[in-house]
Amino acid sequence: MDRKIIIITGGSRGIGAETAALAASEGYAVCISYLHNRDAAEAVVESITRDGGDAMAVRADVAIEADILNMFDKVDRQFGPLTALVNNAGILEKQMRVDQMDVARLQRIFTTNIVGSFVCAREAVKRMSTRHGGKGGAIVNISSIAARAGGPGEYVDYAASKGAIDTLTIGLAKEVATEGIRVNGVRPGVIYTEIHASGGEPDRVERVKAAVPMQRGGQPVEIAEAVMWLLSDKASYTTGALLDVTGGR
Repeated sequence: MDRKIIIITGGSRGIGAETAALAASEGYAVCISYLHNRDAAEAVVESITRDGGDAMAVRADVAIEADILNMFDKVDRQFGPLTALVNNAGILEKQMRVDQMDVARLQRIFTTNIVGSFVCAREAVKRMSTRHGGKGGAIVNISSIAARAGGPGEYVDYAASKGAIDTLTIGLAKEVATEGIRVNGVRPGVIYTEIHASGGEPDRVERVKAAVPMQRGGQPVEIAEAVMWLLSDKASYTTGALLDVTGGR
């Protein structure tokens, strides 16, 4: 059987780290990218290798094309032909209204969340598509329920960036459907991760969970499980889908 090889961007914590652990447990050689937290990324790698898996961490800012190219090149050389990509890396900034946002903030959000995902997807397709001599594969893009809710009063820019990810998912899925690649998206609801601190409200999940029909926030592993199902052969006829994992919200 061909070796399964996965890149997970933003894999040092939260959803990315849980996805890396699950992927390794299912036999994937795992590459995670990180931006600032090298220690956390190395801890994820150490945990995987301690259990007999194969993993590496690469520092890569997905807002910088050269960093992405370097990461994919390292995977090519160290692991071999890529079979899966999880576009997980994303940022948000301090909660504010649109009429307070400056262009520099918008460019940071959109370059990381949208352009970074596009470039990673491009590089994955170049390697996996049968059109390019690849053997196929799967891509999962991490969107957000914010794409549907809009993020009013908090981060419409982040929500808009995730709306773009939804469109990327649908369009790319149709584009490569006959080339052995499936492309799907997961839209998490309110999840207990550190990203809320970036918005200036570390305990945001506690504030908003009452609006969730299940009356609780989600755990990162609950998103990771959905990602791994979409990457698996059990989802062999699923492409262009957006799976809401939101507690019913």
